[in-house]
Amino acid sequence: MARRHLDPRMMQLVFGVFALTAGTLTALRPDPPHPLFTTAATSGYALATVLSFGGWLALRHPALAARTRQVLIVFHLLFVPAQFLFLLAHATPWLGMALSSAIAVGLKPRFPRLGRTPRKVWLTLHVGIGVGWLGVATGMLLLAITGAVADSHELQHGAYLLLHTFEIMLAIPSAFAAIITGVVVSLGTPWGLLKHRWVLAKLVIALALPFLAVFEGPWIEELEARSASGPIETGTTGMLLIGAMGLFATLLWAATILSVFKPGGRTRWGRSRDARVGRAGREPARPTRDSSTRLASRQVQRATFPDLRGGS
Repeated sequence: MARRHLDPRMMQLVFGVFALTAGTLTALRPDPPHPLFTTAATSGYALATVLSFGGWLALRHPALAARTRQVLIVFHLLFVPAQFLFLLAHATPWLGMALSSAIAVGLKPRFPRLGRTPRKVWLTLHVGIGVGWLGVATGMLLLAITGAVADSHELQHGAYLLLHTFEIMLAIPSAFAAIITGVVVSLGTPWGLLKHRWVLAKLVIALALPFLAVFEGPWIEELEARSASGPIETGTTGMLLIGAMGLFATLLWAATILSVFKPGGRTRWGRSRDARVGRAGREPARPTRDSSTRLASRQVQRATFPDLRGGS
């Protein structure tokens, strides 16, 4: 039975309709909790709507199809982590991330290897951003603990106010930048994105952390608002926030350890790919046109002049 693949044009049409709907719902949401991210989500989905419908039309034309595929692949790979940020404005990006991932895979991307200098630049960016993200997570853990144990109103409210600032201005942009640079480094080098277990584990961690931020954000906002008028008992919310921040920092330390030790070997997908490459390397070379012509001529000569077969 032949394997059915998703029609890229139809997927672009579906995503265009989704982006138009998601952007409208986000823009019409009353009293958005984060106006900045609401504006970003509305603008992002407006751009996605234009690109999706434009891609749907361009994929019909053979002359434009190849370049359109490249543009759409890059866009959807970048738009997956971007929609993590949009979750602060609305819940619809969960569906958008699934659609963008399916489209990126369905378009069958092929990525060129990075040159020596670009690889070092991207790797430096990825390492630097990852270290900064780890520092931010550690600082946020200390602020969460400070807010829970502080006796004075100023210290407690200041801790949660600073924690909220760290989340919006540092943690979320760091997550976005780390995912982007990590994907570029993985796809632009022989490591790949799914070939090795340690790379795949880092990808899962990087995608899980923004998901965790969706839950911790409301806890930070609640504690910040409650502590504005005086010292409070943080209770269960404070403990949950400390636990989330601890898990946040632990996962980032795990990602750092994975980067250094690179354990686990290859994934099943990586092994099967190596096997296919190995079989392709062992296949006998196909005869060229010239060699086929010489062979046919020799056979005709032997059939016509049998006495010459044995030589003089």
